[in-house]
Amino acid sequence: MSDTDLNILVVDDEPAIRRFLRASLGAHGYSITEAASGEDALRAVAMSHQDIVILDLGLPDMDGVEVTRRLREWTTIPIIILSVREHENDKIAALDAGADDYLTKPFGIGELMARMRVALRRTAQETDEPIFESNGLVVDFAHREVKINDQPVTLTPTEYDLLRTLVKHAGKVLTHRQLLSTVWGNAYENEMHILRVNISNLRRKIEPDPSQPHYLLTEPGVGYRIRV
Repeated sequence: MSDTDLNILVVDDEPAIRRFLRASLGAHGYSITEAASGEDALRAVAMSHQDIVILDLGLPDMDGVEVTRRLREWTTIPIIILSVREHENDKIAALDAGADDYLTKPFGIGELMARMRVALRRTAQETDEPIFESNGLVVDFAHREVKINDQPVTLTPTEYDLLRTLVKHAGKVLTHRQLLSTVWGNAYENEMHILRVNISNLRRKIEPDPSQPHYLLTEPGVGYRIRV
């Protein structure tokens, strides 16, 4: 899919930000839809095809974290947060709700587009790889499906890519930097909080007891590995 085929939903209650993004992204061939509230955003995703959501946290009717959480109930569309909030807790809350990335205002359009490409690439890749099975954990690469003891598990695109990376190297320890670079890109090699949040989310979904992981093991001070 080329840029001219991509539909971008921009959700922000500031008209100036929406105008800036429409002009900047439109100049690169993207088709832009605008929403000024959380309800408008949910309606736009439900009623028209969108490829990615660029979402502000400070909306007039509901917090962007709640919008993310509600979208994640039924869609894996990539979500990139744009916000003036720069505290780690705000970033963790957004990522914990299912956002794929978090960019603090003010931002450069080049960096935003780079992060968009990474998020879109994750959802666009189709593979014909085999099925991985280990003690009740099944990962079907061709269909992007995960099951635990025959029960489907719903993962965000980021969580799936993290699990897929670990599973492809099952039994091998992957360092924090390797995981961050592979799943998020080289610019994220030192963003440990993003990795910790997604590992925690993943364990809550695939582990019988997240406090005593069976599948996704920690190598203290080094990284993580999938048990085989």
